Parts: sequence; C-alpha cells; structure tokens
Amino acid sequence: MFRKTLFLAGCAACLALPVAAQNAGMANANAVRLNGTVDSINGDTLVVKTDDGKSETLKLDAKAMFMQNKKASVKDIKNNDFVASAAVKGADGKLHSTELRIFPESMRGVGEGQRPMNDPKNQTMTNATVTGVAMVGDSGSVKVKLPNSESELVVDPGVPVTAIVAADKGQVKAGAKVQVMGPKGADGSETATRVTLD
Repeated sequence: MFRKTLFLAGCAACLALPVAAQNAGMANANAVRLNGTVDSINGDTLVVKTDDGKSETLKLDAKAMFMQNKKASVKDIKNNDFVASAAVKGADGKLHSTELRIFPESMRGVGEGQRPMNDPKNQTMTNATVTGVAMVGDSGSVKVKLPNSESELVVDPGVPVTAIVAADKGQVKAGAKVQVMGPKGADGSETATRVTLD
C-alpha cells in the first residue's frame, strides 16, 4: 500500500488537467487528492469515503475527466505508448520498474521527463514515449525517449502494469474505488476535476 501511494503521489504531481484554471488549482497547496470509495453520486455532487475513514463531499466539475485503471502486462506496451514508471536502480546499473502505467493518448506528454521521487527507496519517476519493447528472458526491456535523452526500463516478472483508459460518469457508482483530484476553493469547497476508477 505504501509503495502504491508513493507511485500515485508521483503521478498526481505530474498530472495535468484540461484547462489552465484547473492546472493552477492543482498546483495550489490546497489541491484535493483523495483515495477512497464512492459513497454516493447525485448530479454534480460526489461523496467519497476516504481510506482513512473521512467523508468528503465534492462538486463534479462540468469538464471533469473520468478514467479507469485496468490490469495489463508488459506485452501490452507498444511502440509510441506514453508511459509512467517508478523504478529503482538494480545491481546491473539499469532502472528496474516497481510499477508501470500506460497513459491514454489524452495524457500524452503529462509530466514528461525523468526525476527522483525522493522516497526511501531512492526511486526514479520516468514519464516518456516508448521507442521499443523486447523480452529478455522473463523480463521486458522498455526503451523510452525523453526530451533530451533516452532511457531503458526493465520490467521484471510480477511488476504491476496498469493501463489507464477513458471512462464515463455512468461508471462512477456507490462502492467503486476511486482516486479523485481537483482544486479546493478559498471557502474550503472541493471540486473533482479528475476521477479515476480502480
């Protein structure tokens, strides 16, 4: 759970929202980032019971994006996919993914680059375009292109690979596990601009 939370936090820090105003809101220290279960959804009101037991009521933005996490494998990674991966440097000097996500086309370019995650494992976050995938033994070797360089990610057996796909509001129902992002207003009100179903 700790590793997943760190990875999601790393992705959350990189995720862009549809319009500039939303981007500004997410950069704000008062940005909303919730993990929990949908308690209810009624019109433009979403109530989420967070993993720590709190109940949060949010307004659904009219342009809110709805996404879904789907289990995938290294074999689902294709040339030109845009991916995000947390990784640690192995004894072979290569970056070994601890979790990898395949972004939808609408999220291409989000957080592009390679940067330290500043976590206890000294992980590196890579958001980049895939230029080649090959199986080396039981592991996948994923080559990626960064703005000014190239890199390689080794996806070993058992490493979680997730595809983020488009979803719609109708899939957000009571009992669904979700990650919610958006801005918090000066009055304390919370707005959901991105809802991702697990």
